[in-house]
Amino acid sequence: MTEHAEPPASTNDDLGAPAPSSADVDSTENTQRMLGSWHPPATEATSTITNAPMPPDVMPPDSVTLPDGALHIAGERIEEGELSWVVDPWTGERIAPVVLADAARAARAAQAASDAFESTRRMASFARRRLLKEITRRITVAREELANLIMRESGKPKTLARFEVDRAIVTFGLGAEEAVRIGGEVVPLDVTESTSAYRGHWQRDPRGPVLAVTPINFPLTLVAHKCGAPVVLKPAPQTPLTALRLAEIVRESGAPPDALQVVPCSNEVAETLVRHDAFAVLSFTGSDKVGWHLKAIAGRKHVLLELGGNAACIVHEDTPNLAQVAALICASAFNYAGQVCIKTQRLYLHRRVADRLLSELVPRACSYEPGDPRSTTSAIGPMIDERSAARVEAWIDEARSAGARPLAFGARTGNRLPAAVLRFDGDGRGLSIVEEEAFGPVLTVHVYDEFEDALRMAGGTRYGLQAGIYTDSLSRVREAFDQLDVGAIVVNDVPSVRVDAMPYGGRRDSGIGREGVRYAIEEMTDRKMLVMRG
Repeated sequence: MTEHAEPPASTNDDLGAPAPSSADVDSTENTQRMLGSWHPPATEATSTITNAPMPPDVMPPDSVTLPDGALHIAGERIEEGELSWVVDPWTGERIAPVVLADAARAARAAQAASDAFESTRRMASFARRRLLKEITRRITVAREELANLIMRESGKPKTLARFEVDRAIVTFGLGAEEAVRIGGEVVPLDVTESTSAYRGHWQRDPRGPVLAVTPINFPLTLVAHKCGAPVVLKPAPQTPLTALRLAEIVRESGAPPDALQVVPCSNEVAETLVRHDAFAVLSFTGSDKVGWHLKAIAGRKHVLLELGGNAACIVHEDTPNLAQVAALICASAFNYAGQVCIKTQRLYLHRRVADRLLSELVPRACSYEPGDPRSTTSAIGPMIDERSAARVEAWIDEARSAGARPLAFGARTGNRLPAAVLRFDGDGRGLSIVEEEAFGPVLTVHVYDEFEDALRMAGGTRYGLQAGIYTDSLSRVREAFDQLDVGAIVVNDVPSVRVDAMPYGGRRDSGIGREGVRYAIEEMTDRKMLVMRG
């Protein structure tokens, strides 16, 4: 599977789910946010799931199958507590209530994960494979249900939501295969006369319970990449329903008790979990500012950070089939309203192909208007909320004031923002739309004469997640691979390609550690050495 914003050629992840840049968020807000998103204001006083009043704008119950909004902690179903309503980003309708965990319940979940680790660490490989195959089977059966759920709570167009479910099926399937491949290595210890009587080998041993924090944009797939040892999951406040449904599927598949506990909670409670000594691993996907803050307070935990990016794509003069390239760039830049951390944000065109490619790209971009996610023809949909859309609009206005020319542009209506293409005469350095992660449907265009200039501009920001390069020259590919300080370079395709079997992650402010099933296993386990004499 891949991470285009559309199923054809190649999507995330990859998510990330960034927040507005530090320039847009004051220090008070920084302490109140997680995952690069804010807790929705639609919370109510202590109540229960069963007696929560149904507001008049809730969709009829048969429109989508909703998961249990109760907490399931330490084997207990909990209905009472503060409620948070999940809102459909397209219609503004409140979909379902979710119970929020307080600090005491969150701590209880952490202890339950620690207790469960004593049994899960001893699971035989065949039992892990069998469990993961059953989870895969049940997700396959629930494909349409899960796609509807993703669509309703995130605003992701239905076609792309189905594609996300398909990726989750592949990811759990890969997990079933890798479960029986976690091996070790014999280590020669007879390297000196004094150690000639020793033999040794190492094997991978689980580090311990995992605290996972996930963003809004891939509420199913990104959870799948964090499942390993017992997991306590703090989902994005806007998109907890898919994670809750996945936890139901995991329980129904016969997983050990408390293997996956989903704990919606406030950011303050989430920080108590980050500090909790029960967890050996923190796996976070979201904004760079929040991610580095959580790492700073995580103590001795092994930390994985999958953070943001502002991916560059270079199209050199030897690129064939510019019409196809333009179509892929548009899909990468604008699908799902650009809410993908490896979407194409900055486009660098060789002067000899710039006008020809833009003649193909701009008309396509102008057709990307926000549409009802339920329609199979919609690709862009709404942004997650109006504040996010207003931020991107403000960054576009800033760039236009600085001289950027809008080749495609439309007025914002609430959280609905049409695709925008901005052409710069220079590199645009110092402007938010170039320096920061837009996480919205906008593409900047820059023209270059020398390949070295393209590499310099592409690698000039603080992010280093992925980059794309179109060229027929192997020497240029090698030059880009050597010079660009990013986690991956995609050749003859856009930077939003992600295959769930590959090591995925960033460098510099885009994070540390790697996901991708095999590589996530390596991150969540450690080498344990056995030394024998005689």
